[in-house]
Formats: sequence, C-alpha cells, structure tokens
Amino acid sequence: MFRRLYQRVASNLRYRLLALVLFPILLVMPVVIGMAYLWSNEVSYRQLLMKVNTDLAVAHDAFERSQQGYLHQLSLVAESSLFQQAAQALFSARADARPLRAQLARLQQRSEFDFVYLLDAEGCDRLGSLGCDMNRHPLMTRARLENGSAGVALFSNPELRRIDPALAAAVDLPIQDTPRALPQIRKTEDRGMVLLSYYPLWDSEGVVRGYLSGGVLVNGNFDFVDALKQLVYGQGSLVEDSLGTVTVFLHNVRINTNVPRRLDSPSQRAIGTLVSQEVHEQVLERGEKWIDRAFVVSEWYISAYEPIIDIYGQRIGMLYAGFLEAPFKESYFQALRWLATLFVLVTLLSVGLAVVGAKSIFKPIEVMARVMRQVRYGQEVRIGPLDTHDELSMLALQFDAMLDQLSAQQQQIQADADQLELKVNERTEQLQQRTIDLQQNLDLLTRTRQQLVAKEKLAAIGELTAGIAHEINNPTAVILGNLDLMMIELGEAGVPVKRDAALIVEQVYRIRAIITNLLQYSRPGDYSTELSLMDPNQVIKDTLVLVRHDLARKSIRLQLDLRASRPLRSNPQQLQQVLINLIVNAVNAIAVQSSLLPTQGALMVSRHWTLLSRSKSSKACNVYP
Repeated sequence: MFRRLYQRVASNLRYRLLALVLFPILLVMPVVIGMAYLWSNEVSYRQLLMKVNTDLAVAHDAFERSQQGYLHQLSLVAESSLFQQAAQALFSARADARPLRAQLARLQQRSEFDFVYLLDAEGCDRLGSLGCDMNRHPLMTRARLENGSAGVALFSNPELRRIDPALAAAVDLPIQDTPRALPQIRKTEDRGMVLLSYYPLWDSEGVVRGYLSGGVLVNGNFDFVDALKQLVYGQGSLVEDSLGTVTVFLHNVRINTNVPRRLDSPSQRAIGTLVSQEVHEQVLERGEKWIDRAFVVSEWYISAYEPIIDIYGQRIGMLYAGFLEAPFKESYFQALRWLATLFVLVTLLSVGLAVVGAKSIFKPIEVMARVMRQVRYGQEVRIGPLDTHDELSMLALQFDAMLDQLSAQQQQIQADADQLELKVNERTEQLQQRTIDLQQNLDLLTRTRQQLVAKEKLAAIGELTAGIAHEINNPTAVILGNLDLMMIELGEAGVPVKRDAALIVEQVYRIRAIITNLLQYSRPGDYSTELSLMDPNQVIKDTLVLVRHDLARKSIRLQLDLRASRPLRSNPQQLQQVLINLIVNAVNAIAVQSSLLPTQGALMVSRHWTLLSRSKSSKACNVYP
C-alpha cells in the first residue's frame, strides 16, 4: 500500500510539490506539540511540586501553631489568680486538693485537652494516682527556661490506660494492608501521639513549685486534621474535582487523616493504612523530605512528607500534605487535546489551501504534459494560449515556439540525411579500397615486428652470454695464476705432473678462447676494429665452436670445406657474426623441414661454407647472409 502510494506521489509532479508543501507542516507541528508537551509537563509538574511544598510548609506551621495554642490555653488557666492561690496553697501546706481538681476538670471540659494534670517540681502527680512516671524531663526543662513549652510525645498504651482507659481504647487501631507499602508484622497500632504542653508554676520568690501539664491526643482527632486541611487547602486553592488532604502518621501508620480509603467513598477515611515503601525509606529511615508524586492508599497524589520529631529528638511519625494528581493530569491532557485539535484544523486548512493552489498552478503544466505526450507520438499539436498570465503562460508560448523550430529543423535534418546517405555510399567505396591497402600494410608490419622480435631475442641472448662469459673468465685467470704458482713451488717435484699441468693450461686457454669468441659475438661494438688481415679458415673454425652446441642439440652435422690459401682484409668480428647468422638460419630451416628435406638443408649449409672458404682476394670483403 505504502509502496503504491509512494510510486503515485513520485510519478506526479502535483503530488510531489503538494507533499513538499505539507511536509514542513506535518513535521514541524508534531515537533512543536511534543516540545510543548515536554515543556508544559516539566513546568506544570515543577509548579505542582512547588505548590505541595508550600502546602507542607503551611501544614507544618499550623501544626506548630496548634501546639502553641494549646500551651496558650494552659497558660491562661495557670496564670489565673484563683488557680495560683489554690496551687500555691497545695504546694505549701498541702491544703484540700478538691478545688484544684474541679478547676482542672472544668479546663478539660471547656478546652480541647484530653487530659490535664498538676505536677510538682520533681514531675510527680499531685492530684491523681499517676505518681512520678508521667514526667517528661525535656519539656519540663524547657518550660522552666522558656516559661512554658510544647512538643510531641509518644505515649505507650499502658501509660494512656493509667491516665484514662478511654484514651487507651481510642488509640487501638487495626493496621490495614496497603498497596506499595512495606509488609508489617504488627497487626495493630496501640500507641498514642500526644501534643503535650507544660507551663511552670512560680512562687513569690521566683522558684518553680510545679507544672501544669495538658495533652491533646492526635490519634483519631479528625477535627484537628480537618482544621489543618481547611487552612492548607481552602476554597479555590485547587482545580475543580481535585482533593487536598492532610495526614498525621505515627511511624508509618495513618492515625489521623482525611484521605479517603476510596474516591467513590469520601466519608471512609484511610485510618490504619500504611505509607508507601519509597516514602518510608526516605522520610522515616533517612530523615529527608519527600516532595514528589506518591501512591497514597489507592491513588497517585502530588505529595509532600516530612518527619515529626518528638521531645527526645526521635522520628516518631510524619506530617503529610498532598492533593490528587488525576485532575491536574486531566486538565493538562485537555489542553493537549485542544492543541492537537488546533493542529488538525491547521493541517486541514493548509491541505485545502495547498490543494486549491496546486490545482491552479498545475493545470497549465498538465496541459503542457499532454501536448508533449502527443508530440512524442508524432502528432502535430500545440499548447496554444492559456488562461493565466504568469510564468507558465510564457513557458507555454516558448514551448510552442520551440516545437515550431524543432519541426523546421526536423525537415532540414531529413533533407540533410538524404544528402548524407549519398555521400556515405561514395565514402564507403573509398573506405573499402583503403581497407584493402591497410590490410597489406598490416601484413608488412606484422612481418617487420616478427623480425624485430627475433633481433631482440638475439640481443637478449647476447647480453646473457656476455654476462656468463665475464663470470667464467674470472675463475680461469685464477686457475692459470695458481697453476703457475703451484708448478714454481713444486720445482723438481712437479716434473711427473708437468704434462698434466700443461694439459690443464691448454684447456684453460681453450676455455678463454671460447669465452673471448662469445664476448666478441655478444659485444661486437666493444671488439670492433679496423679491417685487418685475417685467416678465414680460422674464423670459420672459431665460429664453429660457438654454434657447435646448437648443431649437436638438433643432431645436425656440419661439414667444412676449407680451401682458403691466403689471408683476407676484413673485420673478423663482423664476419663471425654473419657466419653465425647464416648457420643459425640454416639450422632453423633444417629443423622446420627435417621431416621433408633433411639432406637438402645440410647441403645448403655446406654450399654457404664452400663459397666463403674459396675466397682468394686479399681485399676488403663484405659478406651478406
């Protein structure tokens, strides 16, 4: 399918230019959308993280202010004159404690405190049966130095039961299995997180006589966490359908939250559920803040967590603020859908404009293409005037003019072709005759080249012979020198081998004579001299030594008829070269014709030698083969 579409586009100029027009749009727009998606995603996500970080800061400040608020309520009671008189009387004279108990009961009823008790300077309960086990020395110390202190304290279940059995029952919370959370061995959470306040009671001499202490239990205190949520996520702080939540964790368990267990049941709070493993490791184990998206119970939230530090400096829980991620994503994707819709509309508009424009542009081109096809098939047609007055109209006029010119040129070419055919016939006859002459010249050139090749071979043989002769001549000189030295050294003792030594010397000189003849043959220019008297019989004998090997190799017998009685004046080297050429030519002729006329070839050689040996003249002699 794509291949057919590509072939159709490639074969049509309209489609090709249309593709070129639309290609930048189809390429740029997705890139722009992609970049807009990445940029907006990065910016939007960063803004969401900045917002949730601010939300956590607000929740943290509200959490701290609530502790100071409880401390302020406690200070108002402690600074009242009625309470001061009753407390000072109790500490000094151990007066009746019932008035103080009544005041503390009214304080507990009218305020948000879950328990209030009076401690002496050592931290022991003066009105109840708690004894000295409920003191919190860090807060007591800070209260004495700062005139009041507040903090977060962790109470065990037995401690809460001693204060009030109802408090111990209130904190007993089953732990729920939660997705993406660490598996828990504990099945229930029975400890309590308490916002604890201490206010010192001073006597007239400025000595601390005791402390008024009050605590607010955070576990299940929905009014407390909802107040934080209202402060952090008030009206208009989030997009529509979003959900802002605040949670207080005791360790990794939600003990107070407005996060719904499921979105379709917002009234069911996720009490007893666990925090995700990633947040647990970063916040509770490493003590770092978490500012990122996180899985909360059943949905993804843009979340912020920070550890809650108790009065002993230990991490006992977490404070969380966050909001649903889905509505922001939906809003974000809605913007992307609008952007994609805009892209489609712009693309369709561009395609429509490009198609309309291409139709007006390519109609003249298609007319010209049709005319060109008809002209190619031999029809005499023309484009004619067009409706447009642009460059294409000028091109059509020029094209018609070109067709007219081509038609005239074609007629002229036909006439010239006829005339050329006559000339070609004439020239063909001339070329045939020249071909015959050229073949004759080629035959002559072939024969000449063969002769040159033969001479080159002889020259190469001569060079090789000269080299071999030179290498042999050196050891012969060494042999002669050492042989003479040996005979001199032997003296009388060498008489028995003197004949043998003479034979060796004779053979060495014979070798040197052969070598000299070879050198004269191979280097005639080096040994050429002026015409001199020479014995032709000796020249023939010396020549025989040089060609004896070829004669023996081809089993040819050379019979000499030497009758020269007087010397003649000539160049012995050149004469020897002529004789060698004659003998070699005769040997080659005998080798070719040996199967038909072996005797005739031998007689031919003898006849040549006979003519040479009968020369009587002492004048200069030139011999040709």
